[in-house]
Amino acid sequence: MSHRIPNGAARPTALQADFRRMMASVCTPVSVVTTMAGERPHGTTVSAFASLSMAPPMVLVSLDRESELLEMVRRTGVFGLNVLSSTQSGLALAFARKGGASKFADVSWDDDSGIPRLAGSAAFLVSDLADVVDGGDHVVLLGSVRAVEHSERPPLTYHQRTFGTHAALTDNPP
Repeated sequence: MSHRIPNGAARPTALQADFRRMMASVCTPVSVVTTMAGERPHGTTVSAFASLSMAPPMVLVSLDRESELLEMVRRTGVFGLNVLSSTQSGLALAFARKGGASKFADVSWDDDSGIPRLAGSAAFLVSDLADVVDGGDHVVLLGSVRAVEHSERPPLTYHQRTFGTHAALTDNPP
């Protein structure tokens, strides 16, 4: 059971609070989902994306159902996924805030297949929107991948509410 707090927002239940803490212990990649609305680029930071299928290549991305970007992706039917590199935590924070196209002010990007591609990202892909699936306060975008590129840059990760990156263990078995 949830309770109301003075500002009208529901207080998280004990299960929700425990779930949030547990999910913070899972290391996730940090990415910016992008699309174009006319001539204007739009994007938002996400930490919930994954490979869905290899044949055909597909990904899934979770967006808050209140996200400004969600309606744009539904309209355009295409989105980009910029996997941020370990030097791009500032971009992750900038794209996590509200603000539409103003998020691209002072950000280096190119048009790649009609989608904003952020300079310096560890990887980038373009997907056609295949389906949208409801999931609580979020929706899951299923994307059919039509273009992909990657670099050797280490990815930006998010763990215990802090940014980091992956480091290989020195004692990995052969």
